[in-house]
Amino acid sequence: MEEIDIAKTASELMSDKALETMMQYCVTFGKNLLAAIVIYFVGRFIISKLTRLVRAVMQKKQIEPSLYSFLDSFLTICLHFVLVIAIVGVLGIETSSFVALFASAGVAIGMALSGTLQNFAGGVMILLFRPFRVGDFIEAQGYSGTVNQIQIFSTILTTVDNQTIIIPNGGLATGSLKNYSKQPYRRVDIDVEVAYGSKPDVVRKVLLDICLKDSRIMTQDAMKPFIPMTSMGSSAISFQVRVWTESANYWGVKFDTTEKIYNRLAEEGIEIPFQQIDVHMRS
Repeated sequence: MEEIDIAKTASELMSDKALETMMQYCVTFGKNLLAAIVIYFVGRFIISKLTRLVRAVMQKKQIEPSLYSFLDSFLTICLHFVLVIAIVGVLGIETSSFVALFASAGVAIGMALSGTLQNFAGGVMILLFRPFRVGDFIEAQGYSGTVNQIQIFSTILTTVDNQTIIIPNGGLATGSLKNYSKQPYRRVDIDVEVAYGSKPDVVRKVLLDICLKDSRIMTQDAMKPFIPMTSMGSSAISFQVRVWTESANYWGVKFDTTEKIYNRLAEEGIEIPFQQIDVHMRS
C-alpha cells in the first residue's frame, strides 16, 4: 500500500509540475503576445509619423519627384521589415536564427522571384541614369502616357484618356522607350496633298503664311518653317509642312495647323484631291 501511495504521490507531483510549467508558459506567452500587439500598433504609428516627416523634409528640400516616390516606397518597406523583426524578438523567437532563416529563405525566394529582383534593379537604374522623370510623356512596352510615379518595382503611367498603366521597371530599364518630353522642342510634320495644276509657289506661300501667324511655331533660322514638295503621286502632288514648336505644344500645333490648312486651301480655291480612277470606254 505504501508503495502504491508513493507512486500516486510522485505522479501527482509530476502532473502538478507539468501543469505549473504549462501555466507559466501560457502566462509568459500571453505577456509576450500582448507586448507584440502593443509594439505592432506603436510601430505602425511611429512608421506613419516617420514617413510623413521624411516626406515633408523631401518636399521642403525639393527632391526630384522620381527619387521622392522611390525613396518613399523603399523606406516604408524597410521600416515594416524592422517592425517584423522586433515583433518576432518579443515573441521569444531568436532573431539571429530568424535572420539566418530569412536569409536562406531569401535565396530560394530570390531565385523564384528573379523577375521581381530584376524590377528592383531596374528601378535603381532608372533613378541613376534618369532616362525619364515624373511628368515626362513616354512610350514603352507598347504603352504611352505621362509618368505619374516611379516606384521600387514598377512605374505608373497615366494615358491621355486617363487610364492607369503599371509597367515593371525591369523592362523599362532594359528595353527601348521614347521620351517625348526629353527635348525642349519637337518638329511637327504635316503632309498636304493638292491637285495637279496647282502652282507650287502659291501653295507654299499659303502654307507658310499659316505657319508665320501662329506664335507657337518657331521662326529662328535653325527652326524656321520648311515646306518642301515631297512627291508626285498618281492623283496629287504632296507637300510636307515641317515646323518646330515647344514639346508641350506639339499636339495643339499639329491639330490646329491641319485644320487651318484645310480651311485656307478651300478659301484660296486650291483643290484638295481625293483618290479617283478615270475609266475611258472605247467603242
